[in-house]
Amino acid sequence: MDGIHDLGGTDGMGPIEQEEDEPYFHEEWEAEVFGLLPTTMGQEMYNIDEFRHAIERMDPAHYLSSSYYEHWLTAMETLLVEKDVISEEELREELEEARSAEDPEAIVPEREDPELAESLLELAETGASTKRDPVEPAFEPGDGVEVRNIHPEGHTRCPEYVRRTNGEIAEVRGTFVLPDAHAHGEGESPEPVYSVRFDGEELWGEEYADRNESLYIDLWESYLEPA
Repeated sequence: MDGIHDLGGTDGMGPIEQEEDEPYFHEEWEAEVFGLLPTTMGQEMYNIDEFRHAIERMDPAHYLSSSYYEHWLTAMETLLVEKDVISEEELREELEEARSAEDPEAIVPEREDPELAESLLELAETGASTKRDPVEPAFEPGDGVEVRNIHPEGHTRCPEYVRRTNGEIAEVRGTFVLPDAHAHGEGESPEPVYSVRFDGEELWGEEYADRNESLYIDLWESYLEPA
């Protein structure tokens, strides 16, 4: 979907601040949130594309004023309520109990489930690839393509700034789950994915592109049409 999360190709957002020796997590709670994602998704409460779409649906002001792992936490709360894992009322009650507790960790029930722990460890080690059995690609390296001018109301992995532009197929990556369908309970609908090369001038214009600049973007087949 088109939203505040899709900032590629925009300007006026200020410089990107880089930290020297940046830690994996800035606060302890961020590590906890990081651990919640494989724990919930690993139990098939939702999939990765539903998760990304939940982040996209955040209120724009909340999205811009919150941190990376706040985005994660908001998306998980949204999905667990939508999937009837927990109600909004139960979530509020748990939050108030944690806020008023002298030791919030003491009120969290312990659970030992070796089988679940083993399956989550396997998930972390294998990466849960979304690559699927090959589907015959419509394009091959060297083909000229144009990115379709799509504006879906649902989830998509096609960046807005690359739509309506022309590029060239650089490589056929293989066949992968289509996020646009997977995020909405429409099955996996696997499609070929291509690495598409774009000239900088095609994307940014002659005035702003660096000389001999090229950008490679992985795009699903349904995002493309012959140039």
